[in-house]
Amino acid sequence: MKNKYKIITLCGSIKFKEEFIKVQEKLTLEGNIILTPNFLNSMKKEDIKEETKEMLDKMHKQKIDMSDEIFVINVEGYIGESTRNEIEYAKAKGKKVSYLENYM
Repeated sequence: MKNKYKIITLCGSIKFKEEFIKVQEKLTLEGNIILTPNFLNSMKKEDIKEETKEMLDKMHKQKIDMSDEIFVINVEGYIGESTRNEIEYAKAKGKKVSYLENYM
């Protein structure tokens, strides 16, 4: 393959779905491969079983492992506990961390 595209995983609270969509589009058009969290539209967060949450967290960490960088959707500076954990995980793996508030 001639071009190697950078792989970026988006991290942040899924309550910012609109921002995720905008950032995904912008970064894709800049020539990046974008991995996003799983948006489960048909169920509420409270209704997801604990083992399912754990599986989704592991999946997201695997996306981070596959990435060159993570991009944090930190609307108005908000970073929740799960996102904070993902940032620490990414840093521990030597991944670049970028933030929405410094980007758009």
